[in-house]
Amino acid sequence: MNIKITGTGSYIPSVVQKNDSFLKHSFLNTDGTPFENDNTVIIDKFKSITGISERRYVKEEFTSSDIGFFSAEKAIANANINPETLDYIIFAHNFGDIPSGSIQSDMLPSLAVRVKHKLKIKNPKCVAYDLLFGCPGWIEGVIQAQAFIKAGIAKRCLVIGSETLSRVVDKHDRDAMIFSDGAGACILEATEDAGGILSHITESYTLDNAFHLSYGKSFNTELDDKIKYIKMDGRKIYEFALTHVPAAMKACLDASGVDITEVKKVFIHQANEKMDDAILKRFYRLFKMKTPQNIMPMTIGNLGNSSVATVPTLLDVVRHNKLENHSLNTGDVIIFASVGAGMHINAIVYKY
Repeated sequence: MNIKITGTGSYIPSVVQKNDSFLKHSFLNTDGTPFENDNTVIIDKFKSITGISERRYVKEEFTSSDIGFFSAEKAIANANINPETLDYIIFAHNFGDIPSGSIQSDMLPSLAVRVKHKLKIKNPKCVAYDLLFGCPGWIEGVIQAQAFIKAGIAKRCLVIGSETLSRVVDKHDRDAMIFSDGAGACILEATEDAGGILSHITESYTLDNAFHLSYGKSFNTELDDKIKYIKMDGRKIYEFALTHVPAAMKACLDASGVDITEVKKVFIHQANEKMDDAILKRFYRLFKMKTPQNIMPMTIGNLGNSSVATVPTLLDVVRHNKLENHSLNTGDVIIFASVGAGMHINAIVYKY
């Protein structure tokens, strides 16, 4: 028995927010003082580091569970299965449903329950639960789903990653330009076909690194400090990621028994183009190799960082040949990897 992804789906929001839409924002330092440089300089520097030219936001009428449901419908159709046969629905997110114009997160009932309800699944043996694990949430959901299948308590699972970060950003924080909205999903099931998950690894560094990403008040000191927004220490995250992610990826690949030369694609969380490039370079340096050309698909340039949604969305667009110069063929070995709030790291080596 092998455990494989048999279907994928994604939802890419239709509202395009280009970099120049931030030209009139009042960006502030952490102490509330204005930046010395004007916004043109700030945005140009931001683009050179992150690679982001535009990002996607959901329409006002949609929430995270809505777009998670849209991606789930596509994954189910792609796998050509009856949703009643699902044993688990695992929904990875970090902020719940936040209606447009609201400052409060809604997670009761859970987002996974809401998706099961919208799918009209009657089967009570289909268990639906949420997973809060930072940006690595979707990959961790896949790892948990394969554990259920491997243990014999499930045969087929739906794993969703969805987020609407546009509703938890501080408009006075230049990091607001990084974040976006989106959703991706996959069907994972037992099969006699060759390939599937070969190895996986998860690590949590909570002693010294727990609060590199957290909830905090606006940089605008005149605003209500009881209202919280996503905040991050970009420098510490960058240093943490470069120190720990390549080593975790190597440990995962070593456990798979696959040689580094067999890896065809690396699907890494779309956090920051410069950081992702550096992670990959250090990973290959551990094998005394240069990074191969065209091995890392990227969507951050036009989709931004949608947290748990970046990896499943990336996988879906590549599987369906919607990303230029990137495709997958039967037998290809690929690596999934992510890093995020916690700080958590995980990786999967997978044979397509």
